[in-house]
Parts: sequence; C-alpha cells; structure tokens
Amino acid sequence: MAFDNLSDKLAGVFKKLRSKGKLSETDVKEAMREVRLALLEADVNYKVAKDFTNSVAEKCIGANVMESLTAAQMVVKIVKEELTALMGSEQARLKTASKIPTVIMMCGLQGSGKTTHCAKLAKFLKAKGHRPMLVAGDIYRPAAIDQLKVVGGQVGVPVFEKGTQKPEKTIVEAISYARDYGHDFVILDTAGRLHVDSELMDELIRITKAVEINNILLVVDSMVGQDAVNIAKAFNDILAIDGVILTKLDGDTRGGAALSVKAVTGKPIMFAGVGEKLDALEEFHPDRMATRILGMGDILSLIEKAENELDEKKAEETAKRLQENKFDMNDLLDQFQQIKKMGSIKSVLSMLPGMDKQLRDVDIDDRQMDRIEAIIKSMTKKEREKPDILNASRRRRIAAGCGQTVEDVNRLVKQYEQMKKMFKQFGQKGGKRKMMRGMGMNGFNPNNFGL
Repeated sequence: MAFDNLSDKLAGVFKKLRSKGKLSETDVKEAMREVRLALLEADVNYKVAKDFTNSVAEKCIGANVMESLTAAQMVVKIVKEELTALMGSEQARLKTASKIPTVIMMCGLQGSGKTTHCAKLAKFLKAKGHRPMLVAGDIYRPAAIDQLKVVGGQVGVPVFEKGTQKPEKTIVEAISYARDYGHDFVILDTAGRLHVDSELMDELIRITKAVEINNILLVVDSMVGQDAVNIAKAFNDILAIDGVILTKLDGDTRGGAALSVKAVTGKPIMFAGVGEKLDALEEFHPDRMATRILGMGDILSLIEKAENELDEKKAEETAKRLQENKFDMNDLLDQFQQIKKMGSIKSVLSMLPGMDKQLRDVDIDDRQMDRIEAIIKSMTKKEREKPDILNASRRRRIAAGCGQTVEDVNRLVKQYEQMKKMFKQFGQKGGKRKMMRGMGMNGFNPNNFGL
C-alpha cells in the first residue's frame, strides 16, 4: 500500500509510548515531532503536517486518559480521528441530477490514467445498477477515441463519439442521445496536457458553459507526490472541481497526496485507483483509510467486496457440503474462483487487521491460482468428486494435460487433504483453534497453501 513507510514510522512512535503511564507534555511533543517527520517523509504538505501534529498534540495534552485505555491507545485514538478529519471525515458521494442523465466530466493531465478511469468509473456505476455511457471528448491525443472504445467495450459500456468535432458540441449531442436511450450517467473523457495551461482550461470552461455538469472529477496520479496537490489546486482554482480520483494508491507511492488534497483544496477524494484492472476502483472512505494507515486493517471494505463479488448461493452450498464432510475438488475450484473475483490475494489479506505488515515482504504469486485451476480442470469428473482415486498414473496424466509437474499435482492433493482434515476438525471440540493454528494464523504464512 502507498502508506507502508508511514505506517511503520507511526507504529514506532506508538511503541515508544506503550511503556509510559500518564503522558507528559514533553512525551507528547517528542512523539508529535516524530509524527511530523514521518508525514513529511510521506510527502505530506508541510503546512498540513504542521497543523495536523499541532492539533493532535493539543488534544493529547488536554485529554484525560480513559480508564479502559493506556496512554498510547489514547494517542492512537486521537491520531485516527485527526487522520480521518484530515481526509474529509465522511465519504464524499457523486451528485445526481434531478433528471437523467447525471453528467460527469473527467479532467486531468496527460498520463494520469484519465481515459482508463472513465471506464473504471463506468464499470463501478454499472455494477450499482446504472446504465452509464462514455463520451469521447479528447480530440487531440492520437488514438484517444480508439482507446476509450476499447476500454468501453471491455466493461460493456457504449461510447458516444463524433470524431474531431468540438467536445462542447459532442457533449450536448451525447446528453440528448442519453435521454432518448435511457442512459442515466454520462461520463465525458476530456483532453489532457503535459501541464496546466490556458488552452486546456479554456476548453474545459467552454464545456461547463455548454451543458450543466453535475460532477467535475479530477484524475490525479499519486506517483507524482506533492505535485498531485499542486495540480489539484490549479484545476480547482479555475474549474471548482467536485472531487478527486487518486490513482495508483496501491503502489509504492508515499501517499502524501491522499493526506494533503482535502486540506489544501477543500475538495474530497471520491475514488481511489488500486490496480491496473478495470474493476480496481474503490470508493474512498476517510475513516477506513485512517485505520489502514494505522495498521488496523479494513474489515468493512473486505465485507463489502465479499458481498459484491461472492456468490451467496454457492457459499451456502459449500458450507452445507463442509458440514456433511463432502468437500471435493469441485468445491475447492469454486472457492478459488470466488476468491479471484475479489482481487489479488495479497490485497484481500492486507485488509485484515495486522496483516498488512506481515504480508509486506511475502511474495504471493496470483498466477498460482491459475495453475491450481488448470490442474483441477485436467481431472475427470470422477477424479474431482473422489480425489482418493488419484493414483500415480492418474497424476502423471493430469500433470501432462495441464502443463504442470507431477510434484505440483501432488502438492495440490496434499493441500486439499489438509484442508479437508481441518474442516472436519472445525466441528470438533477446540476445532476452531486447531484450524487457525494449522492455517498458520498464529504467524500467518500464505505459502502454507502454495500461494
């Protein structure tokens, strides 16, 4: 995650405070000095970092430590509250028009991922039951319209385009078309430049005068660090943007932009790009991001992801088969396919409290999931239903059929047997504890399952 280094630094500050009883003013000031340095290293705006630590220090010094909390826990509580406030306190949502369509104008510099995130947003809205339509408004960048058509096709959303016609005229026609054909959201992809200039802004202003824009979203690449905040401020000063989509928040960026944008521009981060795939777009929740920065995980987002992606009926059927001790290779295949829908294994596991740091240096190859699928699909129906019949010759045939080694097949069968044994123990006395220990939850190691 983008905040790995900041999370480590804050954890170090809190560790020093755990040995203390009642906090003195000196303790607080020393801790806040370290927090300020950590924020600056994370590329947070200097004024934002200074105001943040001053606010935390003031509240820590003036706070009576609650009976149920240690001094360090009180500081963590206050830091979490202030981080949440810094990023906007509450989740910002898209404004909807009183009559269809709701118009969203996407803007940003070249290379920020604007066109791709038009498709990501369209896919997000489509999953919510809406009927979005993409509009090609970038008439300058070579192949920009073609790119929008490609990503639009990949997410199953139509693209309205009129070639090199002026974008303000195209959006007027697109809105009329959307009303006629029942598209409730129109997402306009606009031209970008290498830097903020008058030509770029003049065109965007002309578009806002031609039609009523309900949401102006600025797409900003978090890899550019503090410049992301400067870009957001420049666009906001001229266009009065409604919100920001911060891309590449899953990468090795220092994350300072996420902590500075709201404070500097007054405009919230609405969405975060967390991967290259077209479904890798998340609503931005300030409170959840604060808990992730502090190493507390993000259980709510994990639950939402599971609710959106997992097949409830299949889950119930699998649970029943587990209870009846009928779990077979078909069930295992279903489980892997369900998990894949939620994203990379590492991203899913990192949402569990305390797991992000443990997983940081663990190499989890998501292609292993594909290899496991290939092995199971190379089995006959009978072999999937009764893995006990998998003798040496059958395993050699399966390995040859999927392009894997016999050792790979043996490993999967062994893992299946271990899982089946653990599921059986789950219903016995003390079974849950044994199962967790067997899975490596007391010192988690994903490689226990070949992942």
